[in-house]
Order: sequence, then C-alpha cells, then structure tokens
Amino acid sequence: MWALAHSGSIDVEDLSKHKMDAEYYSITEKAANTVNKAKDSNRRVCAVGTTSMRTVESSVSATGLLKPSEGWTNLFIYPPYDFSIANSMITNFHLPKTSLIIMVAAFGGFELIMEAYQEAIKEKYRFFSYGDAMLII
Repeated sequence: MWALAHSGSIDVEDLSKHKMDAEYYSITEKAANTVNKAKDSNRRVCAVGTTSMRTVESSVSATGLLKPSEGWTNLFIYPPYDFSIANSMITNFHLPKTSLIIMVAAFGGFELIMEAYQEAIKEKYRFFSYGDAMLII
C-alpha cells in the first residue's frame, strides 16, 4: 500500500467547501487481506501517517472492509467523520490551519488533540515532517 503526500493550508471557513489536492494511491490485494484479517480478529489497525489514513478511507467496501484498488483520491476528512478502517494512527505534529491537523482532530477528538499540541509546544517538541510524532489510540 502506498500513496503520494501533499498538504495545503485551509483558507475557507466552511470546511465542506475546501478542495483537496488529489493524491495517487495503490492498495494491493495482499495488503487489503492483511488489514481485513486484523479487522475481523478485532485487532488494532494503525494508519502510519495522514496519507495512509486517506488512502484506506478512500477504499472502503460496502461491508466496511478495505478493498484492493488504485487511483486518485481527493478525500478531505474533517469532523465529524466515521472512520472505517484504522482504529489507531501514528502522525507528526502538523501546522495549524492545515487539512492534516483537521484530519487528526477528526480521528483523535478535537479537545484531546489540542491538549496534546499544547503539551508539545510546552515541551518544545519538533513539528513538521521530520519532527516528533504521536500515537493516537
């Protein structure tokens, strides 16, 4: 499973009007089977990064499982959003007013994520792509 990443700043007040850049992704049959086996066994499925989260959420079957596919997605995930595949996530600390922090807040809950960001600022965590990361369970 792989995808190309890009994030942009949000410049609209109504999030439903924000247009995401498209990203190309590919989910192999083997990857989908591995994820679905974990879901069927009530095991943790961890999206590593926001691009991975967008990828799996762009390829959900009618029965709520991951399906093999490839193509382009412009899925913009913002609260409230009912995640179908991953039940945990590893991600960096992202810039404010970006689609990435909005997705993370949709996944972890706004209050919890803002609390984590305040702690990160207080403790001088490194932000951006090569900075510190968090595990959201």
